[in-house]
Amino acid sequence: MAKGFLVILSAPSGTGKSTICRKLLQRRKDLRYSISCTTRDPRPGERDGKHYFFVEKEEFKRRIQRNEFLEWAIVHEQYYGTPRKHVEESTREGFSVLLAIDIQGAAAIRRKLPDAVLVFVTPPSLEALKERLAARKDASESVAKRLAAARTELAAAKNYDYVVVNDDLEHCVDQICAILTAESLKTARQDVTELSPVLAQS
Repeated sequence: MAKGFLVILSAPSGTGKSTICRKLLQRRKDLRYSISCTTRDPRPGERDGKHYFFVEKEEFKRRIQRNEFLEWAIVHEQYYGTPRKHVEESTREGFSVLLAIDIQGAAAIRRKLPDAVLVFVTPPSLEALKERLAARKDASESVAKRLAAARTELAAAKNYDYVVVNDDLEHCVDQICAILTAESLKTARQDVTELSPVLAQS
């Protein structure tokens, strides 16, 4: 059985990260989604246990002390973390695990798990990002704050393995699927006894 691996997807707020993740999971049966834990309030339509695990800050801090997170960070004054158990169990079973996390979390995981695959998704332009944020009816102060954060996040893209531009959603998803296929075929992730009989006997 091929080894599962972590796929980290990062993008500035408003770039379409959630939609991309949903489409990837629809297409890839070898992919599981890691639900993050957060202290922020749910947005309209978000459900606990499906989109995020929503907890109070004190509970989140207790989980940090119990070492229950693979990584955690504070973003926009809220805590976000990746529960360790689900990720470790899924990769052992041969599934790849998709993590939609920020640049701080991606850097923390890369330090612990250097074979994780890091994909950064960018908007076509900052102007396009501004329009998307405004369309979400965020307060103007929030839009300005998120645009400022986006500039910092975009500067960190050079630390990722791949950069994909979301100027066309389907094309963007196609490109990320191609990345996942290529990564899954790396010899380092294969069990030689399950490869072609010619390779196994060589």
